[in-house]
Parts: sequence; C-alpha cells; structure tokens
Amino acid sequence: MSDFWKEGVYCCETHCPRCDKKLNPDDLRILSVYDHKGICLECKKKEEDKSDYGEVSKKMIGQCMIDTELKYSDPGAYCYHHFYPFTC
Repeated sequence: MSDFWKEGVYCCETHCPRCDKKLNPDDLRILSVYDHKGICLECKKKEEDKSDYGEVSKKMIGQCMIDTELKYSDPGAYCYHHFYPFTC
C-alpha cells in the first residue's frame, strides 16, 4: 500500500473502477476501504451499506496508519482520503 500511496496512483482516476463513471479532475472521489482505489461517491455509498464495512474500515485505518502515518507522517493524506472526498 505504501508504494501506491507514495506514487499518488489514487489521486487521478479517470473512471470509477466500480461503475465506470467518468471522473473529471474536479469531480469528487474517495478511496475504497476494500481496495484503496478512487471511486465515485455513489459507489462509496454502496460500499458503506455492506454488512462488513465497519469491520473492514477499522482494519484498513489501522493498517494504513502502520503503512503510512507511522512511517512517513502521511504528508499526502492517504489515510484521510478513505473517509473524506477529494479532487485531483
């Protein structure tokens, strides 16, 4: 995950990998807690409705903190972008 974060791969998805909706640079997107990909807000809502979302998101944030915040101070706000929308 840390290489993915350092390279900024998540920042500028051009299409939502879940529904294939086109994403312009100024469109809001958010990282999936399941696979760390930038998804549209509609797909994030569907993700949040999954029965295991709470458990998966807790595990993800714990691992994210180990992988990025503790090692790198998370200057790119990688962990933050799993819970708050962003643009490119």
